[in-house]
Amino acid sequence: MESRGVPPGPYRATKLWNEVTTSFRAGMPLRKHRQHFKKYGNCFTAGEAVDWLYDLLRNNSNFGPEVTRQQTIQLLRKFLKNHVIEDIKGRWGSENVDDNNQLFRFPATSPLKTPPRRHPELRRNNIENFSKDKDSIFKLRNLSRRTPKKHGLHLSQEKAEKIKHEIINEDQENATDNRELSQEDVEEVWKYVILIYLQTILGVPSLEEVINPKQVIPQYIMYNMANTSKHGVVILQNKSDDLPHWVLSAMKCLANWPRSNDMNNPTYVGFERDVFRTIADYFLDLPEPLLTFEYYELFVNILGLLQPHLERVAIDALQLCCLLLPPPNRRKLQLLMRMISRMSQNVDMPKLHDAMGTRSLMIHTFSRCVLCCAEEVDLDELLAGRLVSFLMDHHQEILQVPSYLQTAVEKHLDYLKKGHIENPGDGLFAPLPTYSYCKQISAQEFDEQKVSTSQAAIAELLENIIKNRSLPLKEKRKKLKQFQKEYPLIYQKRFPTTESEAALFGDKPTIKQPMLILRKPKFRSLRY
Repeated sequence: MESRGVPPGPYRATKLWNEVTTSFRAGMPLRKHRQHFKKYGNCFTAGEAVDWLYDLLRNNSNFGPEVTRQQTIQLLRKFLKNHVIEDIKGRWGSENVDDNNQLFRFPATSPLKTPPRRHPELRRNNIENFSKDKDSIFKLRNLSRRTPKKHGLHLSQEKAEKIKHEIINEDQENATDNRELSQEDVEEVWKYVILIYLQTILGVPSLEEVINPKQVIPQYIMYNMANTSKHGVVILQNKSDDLPHWVLSAMKCLANWPRSNDMNNPTYVGFERDVFRTIADYFLDLPEPLLTFEYYELFVNILGLLQPHLERVAIDALQLCCLLLPPPNRRKLQLLMRMISRMSQNVDMPKLHDAMGTRSLMIHTFSRCVLCCAEEVDLDELLAGRLVSFLMDHHQEILQVPSYLQTAVEKHLDYLKKGHIENPGDGLFAPLPTYSYCKQISAQEFDEQKVSTSQAAIAELLENIIKNRSLPLKEKRKKLKQFQKEYPLIYQKRFPTTESEAALFGDKPTIKQPMLILRKPKFRSLRY
């Protein structure tokens, strides 16, 4: 069942909860069941509910195929706790649900949650206060009024070009007529420009419902833009805010496994599991998630852009949102995403969990320390898992510094300095990002593309095994044999003949001798 789409806005997690519960009640098959020599009608087993709900979540664009069966069981437990379901005796309120034959049914009461509403008078006062604050925030001092005020987020192309020509001519006449801008003025411009760009990328009429402008600290944005290493990672001046040395060493060890020589301690069986547990314990003990509590609504709303045809929009929106983070949080997020991304792609990484693969384990372990609400939200784990999965795949783009933002701010400051713009609200002269959207495709075409993409990823995994020079020859033969067993068609496409397979190991193909050799009998003449 496809998602019907939850529009951006406040309390999006609550709206998603209502969408999932409504779909579950409407679509879950009900039938008769027998238990303890007694028949019960219009009910279902826990196992049947897990199967149906698991399929629903994986095909919902808000959660995606990364959802695990264990996460589905956890959601079913929340359903029982919140009286979305009850057992056949009418009991609910606990989380006593397992993947078994226990019987449940739907109650007569509505399971929908009502988003909290502010009093209309309070809401009106908040809007008025916000408008006043915005005016005071964006008002710059001692600027000339040579340019009439323009309304809207940005000027039209024709008007912008006209003003630019006027500016060039006027600059030639008054080359020294510049005004000094204070540090406060510069910070206000940074704040204004990033919020305008974010609003434009998200395509919403206002950011008021998803972010409070007072929460945006321009000093964080400026620091994150200016203080980076050659790899784009934030460099902290105050080392007490950085990760402890032992955590950094442990992360470097697993990120570069098995080539890392940073840790000189001798390894043992299960060593990598202990190192991973040490890293996980540190991040899980942090006082708040890396994306902070105050930006929860902002990131949850961006989760609704996480669809194939909106991928570019989601990347650009997350790129700007991550610039709003405190520098220590941004640095921790960058290093964490680099580590778990490398670990997930490392074919040499030993198994870190008996039941889960490396990628699923990374998402399951670190999702709550990346995104979570200050108050418990029932879909927190699923939403956070979806976001962490996307960050893992696109962290290099999302966590890099956008050059267009620096250019826009510099140009805006230049116009302000020369007095051509009275305040930041007069208009942006730098071009805003534009997007071309892909056309909608049918479900069959999507399935075909999904299969081809999956096969390409598996073929890439085969190439990684083949080109891995650090892998011993015996181990490489073993992995290739296992790969051939699991994916025979892809293996045959890569090695169509025995000669091509033998060339990889430098062996000569063995030519089997016929099992039975018949010699032609020699006929001797009867004549002497």
